[in-house]
Amino acid sequence: MSTHPASTTRPESAGGSVPRHVAIIMDGNGRWAKARGLPRAAGHKAGAESARKVLRAAGEAGVECLTLYAFSSENWRRPQSEINDLMGLLRFYIGSELNAIHKEGVRLKIIGDHRAFQPDVARLVDEAVAKTAGNTRMTLAVALNYGARTEMVLAARTLARRVAAGEMTADQIDDAAIESALDTRDLPPLDLLIRTSGECRLSNFLLWQAAYAELVFLDTLWPDFDGTGLNAAFAEYAARERRYGGL
Repeated sequence: MSTHPASTTRPESAGGSVPRHVAIIMDGNGRWAKARGLPRAAGHKAGAESARKVLRAAGEAGVECLTLYAFSSENWRRPQSEINDLMGLLRFYIGSELNAIHKEGVRLKIIGDHRAFQPDVARLVDEAVAKTAGNTRMTLAVALNYGARTEMVLAARTLARRVAAGEMTADQIDDAAIESALDTRDLPPLDLLIRTSGECRLSNFLLWQAAYAELVFLDTLWPDFDGTGLNAAFAEYAARERRYGGL
């Protein structure tokens, strides 16, 4: 993918075009399972299937990058049994889906600190990233142990170290400098952020990147979301006029 370009300041309409970069807060797995009298693990499994369907639909639509909020830094507060279930699902889907993703030309990128996971999970993730590194058709960015505030704190520390080392001055710290230190520095600007399950908040996800993104909040629970829902979100995106603060 190309280096993050500067956002335009000229008003534009999406005009039926597909967003280059789409991010999704995949919310509602637990409620989906509870409504069916199933354990939460069943909801997470169904949610993983939805992620697979949405990735395929996004690729077919021509999306350049799909970013999925899979495990936040706050998710460590959940019961250990649920965390273990999520790690098990991650192991399973890397094993079962990696070859298909690679064959389809999808590059896997991780944002956040996945090395906080169990060593075997972190190793599987590293191997998947390395295997797909040369793919160019599409990028799948997965947020693992990710929090936007932590991302910005780490970016600030990186820039502070550059200033201390004499590599730049404090006055040279601008939007582009900050973006160059973020986890998403090699991704296109975020165009569309979707959250399922009826919640209307960002939950510490891509706070910097979402500054001028279009936000779509849906009542659909994540396991019920699919390519049809994604295309409906694209239609809503296309109908909006993006002004970037202008008239």
